[in-house]
Amino acid sequence: MAIITCWAAKGGSGTTVVAAGLALATEHPSVIVDLAGDQAAALGLPEPLGQGLSEWFASDADPSSIVDLAVDVDSSTASVHRGASPIRPDADRWGDLAAWMAADHRLFVVDAGTTPSPPPALVRDGVDHRDGSSDGGDTTIGILVTRPCYLSLRRASAARIRPSGVIVVNDGGHALGRSDVARSVGAPVLAEVRFDPAVSRAVDAGLLVFNLPGGFLKPLRRVVLEHVGIERPASRPRLSA
Repeated sequence: MAIITCWAAKGGSGTTVVAAGLALATEHPSVIVDLAGDQAAALGLPEPLGQGLSEWFASDADPSSIVDLAVDVDSSTASVHRGASPIRPDADRWGDLAAWMAADHRLFVVDAGTTPSPPPALVRDGVDHRDGSSDGGDTTIGILVTRPCYLSLRRASAARIRPSGVIVVNDGGHALGRSDVARSVGAPVLAEVRFDPAVSRAVDAGLLVFNLPGGFLKPLRRVVLEHVGIERPASRPRLSA
């Protein structure tokens, strides 16, 4: 169905939480592909044990076997952990993996962490790519997650790969706005999410799945609906007080 790859040019931009939010924003079946290794901790899941993506890359197993490595996050979302070691962006098999994910009915959200160069097969440099079908079809989107910070944008503008769009995490107090971000990166701002201490508290408490604030999820849901073609938005369940 679709691949949304998220990365940041500078650490602390919020990539892990934004990637989780994109996957959790609707009830459409979604898989978080964790290349950075932080999703389990952020989502409050047990520390991953056993084989992960890095072990799959070292094997000759079919790409469809990756879902066997997934653990449930909620009723419609699963997560695949990175494995024992980082995976090089130029490693073999990225193309096979990307082709399989794009042909699958699920939404795949890839958390590529902090990197100047995410795997090209998962980004397809530039604007989003679709197969032209009315329901969104095969869509591959690369999203840069960034604060409106000069140092972050300086690194992003020097990167070799241009994203399809940008999600800005605005923590206030910056002189730069959306137009500055778009001009610097050379890609449109798809959404702006306000920094919310409630998100940090949810991560610290291991309750991110249940306690993502609606104000944080709403712009991320809009990105999924408008750029992937999922039609029905859904509210996330919340734990009772």
